[in-house]
This record gives sequence, structure tokens and C-alpha cells, in this order.
Amino acid sequence: MADSGSSEGIHLDAFNIFDPEVQQCPHMYYALMREETAAYETRAMGGSLFLITRQEDVAEAALNHAHFSSRFDIGSMDGDSEYSRRLKKLYEDEGGYEPVGTMLTVDPPVHTRYRRLVAQAFTPRAIANMEPVVRELASELMDNLIEITSDGVSVDFVEAFAIPLPVRAIAKALNVPDDRLGDFKRWSDASVAGIGTNISIEERLGAQREVIEFQKYFADQLEERRSEPQDDILTALVNATVEKDTSGVDSQFEGVPLNVSEMLSIIQQILVAGNQTTTHLLGEMFRLLAENPNEWESLRSHPERGGDVAEEALRLAAPTQGMFRIATEDMTMGSKFIPAGSRMVLMYAAANRDPDVWTNPDAFEPGRVNKAAHLSFGRGPHFCVGAGLARLETRIVAEEMSRKLQTIEVTNAEHLRYQPSFVVRGLERLDVTVTPKEVVGRG
Repeated sequence: MADSGSSEGIHLDAFNIFDPEVQQCPHMYYALMREETAAYETRAMGGSLFLITRQEDVAEAALNHAHFSSRFDIGSMDGDSEYSRRLKKLYEDEGGYEPVGTMLTVDPPVHTRYRRLVAQAFTPRAIANMEPVVRELASELMDNLIEITSDGVSVDFVEAFAIPLPVRAIAKALNVPDDRLGDFKRWSDASVAGIGTNISIEERLGAQREVIEFQKYFADQLEERRSEPQDDILTALVNATVEKDTSGVDSQFEGVPLNVSEMLSIIQQILVAGNQTTTHLLGEMFRLLAENPNEWESLRSHPERGGDVAEEALRLAAPTQGMFRIATEDMTMGSKFIPAGSRMVLMYAAANRDPDVWTNPDAFEPGRVNKAAHLSFGRGPHFCVGAGLARLETRIVAEEMSRKLQTIEVTNAEHLRYQPSFVVRGLERLDVTVTPKEVVGRG
């Protein structure tokens, strides 16, 4: 099975974090790491990389920004000075906005300011207001899926459903017109092109050209919002400020709005988190339900279990498999010494299958009593600000599947392939057939 966590016959000396074949089923390697050490040291990106895999250790590290800093720089982690020089020149030549650290790559108290500002655009009320839009999109795409497969013809669920739903949902939140949806997806792909995988310098620079195109489009949109405010996230970012005397925020930031570079960085992260990760999650949820017919029948009979199904899919198929950290001082985890300055990855995907936390951890069992213990959205200061929207979308899709579909089947189950990234993991394609409820039983 493509997602098995069994480590039988597997040896860590065969582990290469950038090997596309390893990434087809990394869970068996992570299981060995959890058993062997609190911090597994591997060679990657020109030096050592420590993988933290146990749930308790990952959760504690996520909360401890003083010792596990988020101030990493993806461009420098591989020691590729040629890429750094060419990237700087690219931004100068193309008139782009050089990236600045905002949500992912800074620590409190600077991070606290960004978090408070972005949270103003993702309030529970704002998320709840998205439900009718998301449900309408899910229903429409589900009907299209039924129509396409009506003659028993398979369709790629990723392309036909898992990509357009979150892309269109977050595009609506950002007020992107329908005729720019193709660009929207292309910019999202470019934003994660070099994360957790090996690609050439030319490929990385090509992706950055796409990012600069994204920057120019949204810089114009932000300028429009200053003169013509709208009910969208862009306007919320333009107008957001931290009130005075807000605890946890450095006083120098009180009342200071975001500048354009900061807003673009935040929008880019919203773009990726809003569709890349949710696309992967939706594909994995369909696969898990198809592989577990008893759970599919339970959901089909009880649509209200959609939330539990979504949460268990999140645990087993964390779309963001891990996140980088830097050790700020010498430390020891278990018996492993980690020098100051070391690069680490908090492996959420491994922590989510820790047998010390979950019984039968590799099994798909919606409704677990400790379902909220998973770390797919991180924990602490960097807990995903868009978690509410991701949960909303995934729950609604599970509910709409149960209401509209009688049978679901994956037709390429023996040939599933995952994208070759150890950070952002998802199926390349998922060929499926479905039947609507009203078709079954007709004479």
C-alpha cells in the first residue's frame, strides 16, 4: 500500500530525504527513526540535517521558538552562492520585491505582529462566511465529476476536483477574477517549486520569475484597495494595524501598517497554504475513503461524520510533512547532541503516527478520541493561520461526497505516485470513478 507505515525489510542506511522513491512511502523510514533516536541525523543540502520524529519532541520544539528558531533561509540552506547571486540580480532586473521574512521565517516578537495582522483577515466569522461559497463550489465540482464518469470512464480527481476547489475558494477570498485562475495556480506551483526537492538552478530561477509576475499583479491590486476598498483579504491587509498596548507585540510596531513587500510575502503564503496543501489533502482523503470501504459506508450513512473524516485524513496525510528550524544553542535530544546552528526539520508526518500517542497509528480511523493531538497545522506561535479554512473545505467535501455519491473507486491504485518533496507531499494524480446515489438500485 502506498501509504503504509510498516518498516519491515527497510533499513535507514537506504534513506535519502531527496530520493523520489523514498518519498513514495517515507512513513516506514520515519517509524525506524522514532524507534532509534530522538533526532535522526542525515546528510542533506551540504551538511547535517536533524529530523525530529516523535510526537512529544515535535510538539515541544514547535512551542519553543527560543531554542528552535524559524529564522531559516531556504535559499542559503544548500550553500548555493551562485543561485543567491543570480536570484538577487533577477529581482533587480525584473523589478521584483525581494522576499522578506514574515509568517514562516521569523520568531516572536516580530512574528507576533504579523500573526495579529493576518488573523484580522481570518477571523472565525470570516471563515464561517466562506461556507456557502465553498459548499457551492464543492457541489458543482462533484456534479461535474459524476457527469464525467457516468459511462465508467476514469477521471483524475486531482485535476478535476482537488485543484480547482481550493484554488477557486482562496481566489474568491483574495478577490481574484475567474480569468486569472490559471495564473493563480501557476504562481502557487512556482512558490513551492524548490521546497523539499532537488531542482536545477535554472528551474529555481524560472520559478522565481513566475513569483515576480505574481508580485506585480498583487502589488497593483493592493494599490487599488487603498483608493477603492473591498470586502476581501487584500483590503484587510492594507488596513490592518496592531493597536497600542497589545501584549506580545514590540512597541515599535504599534499602529504600523504592513508595507508592500510584507503584504506580498503574506499573500504568497496564503496562496500556497490556501490551495497547494488543501489540494493534496483532498486527494488523500478520497484515497483513504476508497481504501477503507467500511469508513466510506459509515460516512455515506452519516454525513455529520465529515469533520471526523477530515481530521483523520489530516493526521495520516499531513500536506506539509515538516517544517525547518534552526538550533539557537547546543542541545541534546535523547542521546543525540545537536550543535548550535544546526538545521532541523520538525517532521509532523512522523509525529502524527507515533504509536505512543495513537493506537494502530497507520490505520484510518475517523473519530479517534485524541483526534486533536495531530500536528498537521503545527503548534504554538506558528500554528497555521488558515487552519480554519482548510478544515472547512475538507469537511464540506466529505459531506458533499456522502450526500451525492453511492460508490467511489480509485482505478490506478497500483500506480499511485507522490510528488518528490519531503515537505509538501501529495499525489501527482488519482484516477477515480464514482456513481451518484440515485443511480444505484434502478431497474
